[in-house]
Amino acid sequence: MQELWLYRSQLLQGLTLTIELTVLSGLLAFALSLAAGTGMLSRSRAARLLCRVYVEFFRGTSLLAQMFWLFFVLPNFGIDLSPIVCGVWSLGLCFGAYGAEIVRSSLTSLPKGQYDAAIALNFSRLKALRVIYLPQSMLLMLPLFANLSIELLKATSLVSLITIADLTFQAKNLIFLTYDTARILILVLVVYFGLSLIISRSLRLLEQAMAKSWHG
Repeated sequence: MQELWLYRSQLLQGLTLTIELTVLSGLLAFALSLAAGTGMLSRSRAARLLCRVYVEFFRGTSLLAQMFWLFFVLPNFGIDLSPIVCGVWSLGLCFGAYGAEIVRSSLTSLPKGQYDAAIALNFSRLKALRVIYLPQSMLLMLPLFANLSIELLKATSLVSLITIADLTFQAKNLIFLTYDTARILILVLVVYFGLSLIISRSLRLLEQAMAKSWHG
């Protein structure tokens, strides 16, 4: 453990990058989820088709292939993105596609009376979505988004393959330096588990606060 303590700064740097990637790509994924999820229920056929193509493509292809395409292929077309940008966009696009289905299914599961109420109040479609549909469906979405966020956290380990010195990258370097494979991997597992608990608990508290606000 003394050797691991000597390399604590590298591990902390890797942990910081992992957290940054999780937060940034999570925010992007959430925004894309809302846009594509509501877009699939749009009255516009073109919007529905565009959103459906996005969802099916990014759900149906490998995240690693998407990440490699952004990092290795785009420079051939004159688009040279930094590794961090590639990591955030590949994670955000992929998990945004999964999240879009959460949004779509949550909105369609609302009781028909909610839609009738919006019509009776003469709400526009956008206002009804903002005032009635999304606040209520968010209570259904949050537990699913918690699971998706944890999956996103674990998927950030793939960015080590595009030269980003995240926690997994730093752990692999320390294994090469110290040959202390077991203890380093146990430490990494504990850290990822701890981060997963924080995400799960935070979203659970948010869910409880929203439920109390909505029903209270």
